[in-house]
Amino acid sequence: MRFLRSFLARLVFRRFIFSAAMADIQFVLASASVARRNLLIDAGIQPFVCPSNFDEDQVVVSDPRELVQVLALGKAQAVAPQFSKALVLGCDSVLAINGIVYGKPESEEEAINRWRSMRGGSGELLTGYALIAPGKEPLVRYRMTRVFFANISDYEIRAYIATGETMHCAGAFATDGKGSMFVEKIEGCHTNVVGLSIPLLRQMMDELGYRAIDFWGQA
Repeated sequence: MRFLRSFLARLVFRRFIFSAAMADIQFVLASASVARRNLLIDAGIQPFVCPSNFDEDQVVVSDPRELVQVLALGKAQAVAPQFSKALVLGCDSVLAINGIVYGKPESEEEAINRWRSMRGGSGELLTGYALIAPGKEPLVRYRMTRVFFANISDYEIRAYIATGETMHCAGAFATDGKGSMFVEKIEGCHTNVVGLSIPLLRQMMDELGYRAIDFWGQA
């Protein structure tokens, strides 16, 4: 019995020390994306939002897999120096169709033309992730989800563009909004299409020595 009490006391003490250390670690999202913020909150992580203002135009990379990782790292590295004790997450998404990379449309007409080319087909939604932890090298990954679009009419396209939703999304659609009507199915991680693969984030945090569940309940 004495041994059991001693063991339990040591276990409680270790958990207290670990919890105290975790309390000093912030989770910082280097993005102004409301969708990414909401995904984190729904998963139990309350992020401190700090948009990076990283100049994406300085990055010229043709391969979409490499592109999203370079952009994600650039955003995370632009924010990380402001936080001495934080996990800093940078993300970036693009849609690739037949080797052509699409980001957010720059005009409504561009969004209309893009949807005309996407309807009835499919594309690869790629999101890059860069996670920076104190005293460690940045961890960079990407995830791809294939998206299948409905064969919608010109009238539906123009009605959707008129909502304004398309102008804020890579690929000119959002599966967590009105655009969900026009996505017939996906192959891969759903939250990756929304903007942040929660399963991949958990894996990345684990690789850096942090447990995602230990951030539950932190303000």
